[in-house]
Amino acid sequence: MEMPSGLTGRQRTLLTLVCAVAVATIYGIQPVLTAAGTDLGLDDEVLGWLVAAGQIGYLAGLVLLVPLGDRFDRRNLITAHLLLTATGAGMTAAAPHGAIAIAGLALAGLFAVVVQTTVAYVAAVSPAEERGRNIGAVTSGVVIGILGVRMIAGALGEATDWRVVYVVLAALCAILAIATRYLLTADVGRPQVRYGQLLASLGSLVVGDRLLLSRGLVTFFLFASFGTLWSGLALPLSDAPWHLGTTEIGLFGLAGLTGALGAARAGRWADRGLASSVTGWSLALLVASWLLIAQARTSLWLLIVGIVVLDFAVQAVHVSSQHLLTTARPDQSSRVIGTYMAFYSFGSALGAVTTTWAYSTAGWTAASLLGATYAALGLLTAISTRGLATLPQTGSPKAPLTSSAAR
Repeated sequence: MEMPSGLTGRQRTLLTLVCAVAVATIYGIQPVLTAAGTDLGLDDEVLGWLVAAGQIGYLAGLVLLVPLGDRFDRRNLITAHLLLTATGAGMTAAAPHGAIAIAGLALAGLFAVVVQTTVAYVAAVSPAEERGRNIGAVTSGVVIGILGVRMIAGALGEATDWRVVYVVLAALCAILAIATRYLLTADVGRPQVRYGQLLASLGSLVVGDRLLLSRGLVTFFLFASFGTLWSGLALPLSDAPWHLGTTEIGLFGLAGLTGALGAARAGRWADRGLASSVTGWSLALLVASWLLIAQARTSLWLLIVGIVVLDFAVQAVHVSSQHLLTTARPDQSSRVIGTYMAFYSFGSALGAVTTTWAYSTAGWTAASLLGATYAALGLLTAISTRGLATLPQTGSPKAPLTSSAAR
């Protein structure tokens, strides 16, 4: 069966919503963490497991589930994974105690990797000249989900109950599952590869594909910098001289959304063969953004501008990297995206852990220096490996880089 020739506007919007809602099931617990912990009877020392459960499940899903997209119809996978994400969110909403809530969040996180299956689907069904544009549009949903849920969940939890957040997310996942089943085109026609072979190939991809390794390392530092900001921003804002509340802090997500959505054009630039150039100047912007973010204690306006610049830069690099990788290995896009996103997860975790340490040690200046250092390391990695985008990939003679990715 021939692959579809592209995405309609309605399909693109639907897949953007899929990404936003799925990723929100992982991050939705953060704004209501204290309320959830009190309700579930969890002590402060184990409260972190509510946050970690979704992340652990997500990381497992990247390895165990995302590669299935290179064997099965991705439309069916998207539908099934959304229903299972809804199940996990529903378990969380109905949990009588902490253990069930943690299990529900882990299940939701495991199948929230539907985001990566969605990106692989978009890359597969898009003509080469539209691939970057479509990936940029759909992955903007990830940022909408991560940042938007901080605002919505915080306000919803404050007005009603923390469980309502996960009732809403479960319902949205179920509705989107039905919509994808009927509005998307089947994605079939790939050679049948055994599941064991799919998993075994992940290691060889990391070792043998220099483009994937270099882009993975760039992404590791990119999201370490991103995680440093968004995991630590509440610390200076809730402290002197601002003393902002949870809802007010959540509103800073609007600045992040503005920057990230502005970077949707990065996909169009990638379609024109500018992915490597976009990566370079965007990482330079990321470093510079920390000069503004570091002023959080003296000027909220400078902080807001810094947040806009940071999220623009992060999304521009993220879209460019996915465009390059899916263009280089069109027949292995699910495995490539899953492996690439493992670097994203580890980088985000590093940023989250180290920003609290830096802040407790020497304040927001130290945390900002840390974020800038991660950004600078990403820039140095991109510069030192820039030529790899022009090289054919080891072990993939059938999937060389196209001219648009090689420029």
